[in-house]
Amino acid sequence: METYYSTTPFGRRTLTLAHVASQVAAKERPPEKAVHKWRIYQAICDARTRLGVSERALAVLNALLTFHPETVLTGEDLIVFPSNAQLARRAHGMAPATLRRHLAVLVDAGIVIRRDSPNGKRYARRGEGGEVELAFGFDLGALVARADEFDRLAAEVAAADRALKLVRERITLCRRDITKMIATAIEEGVPAGRAGQAWPEIHGLFRAILGRVPRVPTLAGLEPIAEELSLLADEILSILESHTNSTNPSANESQDERHKQNSNTEAPIESEPAPQEGRVVAVASSSDRTAKPESGI
Repeated sequence: METYYSTTPFGRRTLTLAHVASQVAAKERPPEKAVHKWRIYQAICDARTRLGVSERALAVLNALLTFHPETVLTGEDLIVFPSNAQLARRAHGMAPATLRRHLAVLVDAGIVIRRDSPNGKRYARRGEGGEVELAFGFDLGALVARADEFDRLAAEVAAADRALKLVRERITLCRRDITKMIATAIEEGVPAGRAGQAWPEIHGLFRAILGRVPRVPTLAGLEPIAEELSLLADEILSILESHTNSTNPSANESQDERHKQNSNTEAPIESEPAPQEGRVVAVASSSDRTAKPESGI
């Protein structure tokens, strides 16, 4: 007898085209395709914002996966059929109404597929050898069928998080540099380089740029702000460097003179150390004492 799985859910639950698409994807997956259930679960956790699932829904998915005895998901035997009481217990005592709501979220997101029995109960029919011949519950085949998609979404989320982290670091560094460079310029009396603008006005421009930082940081909102702050920081640093070079030209000249003196190849080279002053005096005194008797003769 050929096995038949229902396409529509039991009771007042409705069928959507998204549900049909998930069923088609699970049905058309290669039978030899296999995925590690906890690795793909981690990918779904990383991509949860893109999939529209919450942490509580992921806790329910985790509980569903524990009812599959194998670590690797492959083949056709991918239906788990725990009761709501068993599932709620493994989902850390989740309330029945909350459990049903998050199960619906997983089904609507195409992560699991509902395979309801004629009376809506979850159970399995076993053959003479004790093997499951027909099961009604939640089909995990969509996890295998969409494994590559989940990995791609997780990689995209990770790349976006890294880019957001980098732009936030860039803004933080620019804020620190601009604040301290403006303070140094005011204390040292460095004239501002912008035409008609004093340092307080430049600081006001800096504060105005920071005032556009969104309350909820996004990459699209922070990138132009980071670019403006970088340009302002480069301009202020250029002003400080120009002022330093214009007010301290003697440092470079003295350095050049020292270099010329040290590079004089005609200077005599002493191969032996000069005699100490004490020894010179002692030798002179000895000569004097030797010469005095001769002068008395």
